[in-house]
Amino acid sequence: MSAPALALPVAVPLLAAGVLAAYPGDRRVHRLITSAVSAGVLALSAALLAGSLDGTVRSLSMGGWPPGFAIVFAADALSALMLCVSAALVLAGLAYAAGTGDDASPRFAPLAMILSAGVYGAFLTADLFNLFVFVEVMLVPSYALLTMSGGRARTAAGRIYLTFSLLASTLLLAGVGLVYGVTGTVNLGELAGAARQSTAVALAGGVVLVALAAKAAVVPLHGWLPRTYPEAPPAVTVLFSGLLTKVGVYGIIRVYAVVHEGTGLRWTIMAAALLTMVVGVLGAVGERGMRSILTFHMVSQIGYILLGLALFTSAGLAAAVFFLVQYVLVKAALLMCAGAVETTYGTDRIDSLARREPLIASAFLVSALSLAGLPPLSGFVAKLGLVDAAATEADHLAVGIAVGVSFLTLVSMVKIWSGSFWGGEDPSREEPLLRLMARTAVRPALTVPALVLAVPSVVLGIAAQPLLTAATEAAAGLLDASAYVRAVTR
Repeated sequence: MSAPALALPVAVPLLAAGVLAAYPGDRRVHRLITSAVSAGVLALSAALLAGSLDGTVRSLSMGGWPPGFAIVFAADALSALMLCVSAALVLAGLAYAAGTGDDASPRFAPLAMILSAGVYGAFLTADLFNLFVFVEVMLVPSYALLTMSGGRARTAAGRIYLTFSLLASTLLLAGVGLVYGVTGTVNLGELAGAARQSTAVALAGGVVLVALAAKAAVVPLHGWLPRTYPEAPPAVTVLFSGLLTKVGVYGIIRVYAVVHEGTGLRWTIMAAALLTMVVGVLGAVGERGMRSILTFHMVSQIGYILLGLALFTSAGLAAAVFFLVQYVLVKAALLMCAGAVETTYGTDRIDSLARREPLIASAFLVSALSLAGLPPLSGFVAKLGLVDAAATEADHLAVGIAVGVSFLTLVSMVKIWSGSFWGGEDPSREEPLLRLMARTAVRPALTVPALVLAVPSVVLGIAAQPLLTAATEAAAGLLDASAYVRAVTR
């Protein structure tokens, strides 16, 4: 594949957004264009992934400018993996939005395309300043998507989201400026290992990492997420869950591996990982609504990814990458199930759904057990890998917390299952809701996307080797970033 193709995942969605905004037209046309663009990005990213499994790193310098001036894109195994799973999530999310009706507004499709372009650009850029730019490209449409359908609760959530995002973005820009002021460059290749050689670079880069941690909802910078995501439209929550915080996590992994590895920051990341796991799962146990529980778990599961980064071994990084990829799909499937119930019945506090809705209940059960890390599902493979890597490093505290948090995750999933899917009829339930439940069913348009995203939990649990191979190659590229550095500095 030629290097200029690296620009397509950003350029094509932005072009599509312009066309869709200029011609609001028919929703069916919008759906066709957005689906075709997302499918194309998925195919391209799969080709990039196949070509990167031998350690090859493709790069593109925009406009032919020399190193230090050019905007550089690079795709290694980690970037290609994130592109693949993100494009798949966008494609499923668009189909789900058609089922919920969240794409009714003519603004939805162009905003979703701009959001996806920002996400893809963040995964491909090899430049800190342009990472900031693409994060902002991603965030601007997210403000509108969050509050698009109005309502007091969503407007209040939008204010919180906007305020915190602007603060985090300001901090990120300040960190990038500090890095440039100290080193004279923001190219990741030119910054390789710089934090080991200079305390000033380490401190400036630390500001960047803190800002990215805020974007990723790492404890104690997580409070904005459970106060905003549950209020978003269901399809928007699905898109946000798999895209926004994952860009922050990806940024932390990339910047740490290239710039900060070997600086002694490991213990800070380890503490943040364990704290994030514990606080997130305890918050989930204390919630009642399905989406509220699931959004707190978004916080908790970020900790598992950071655990692999803190270990910074081949096994730990491979398990973290595997966990990240499968987790995007699992969490989206769970949120689709919750959104399907809420869209159909007007509330996510329903009981006895397993009898009425066996398909959506099956999708939820498989995804919930995978999130908790039960065999033979993908979550078990990922968590076993992380626990084994921590045990190999004799980090017994991390092992104990990882296992304990998985148990509490299972408790909260059982809480949803018993309360919403398996419980008996509540005699105190209002009669109008009982009548609605008797004559209403979740439509296939809401069920199918959740089932499609639940299937990989089984497949990647039973046949995990292909993803493990890709994750291992991604881990190798993080442990030895020399190929990445050469690609983005030549």
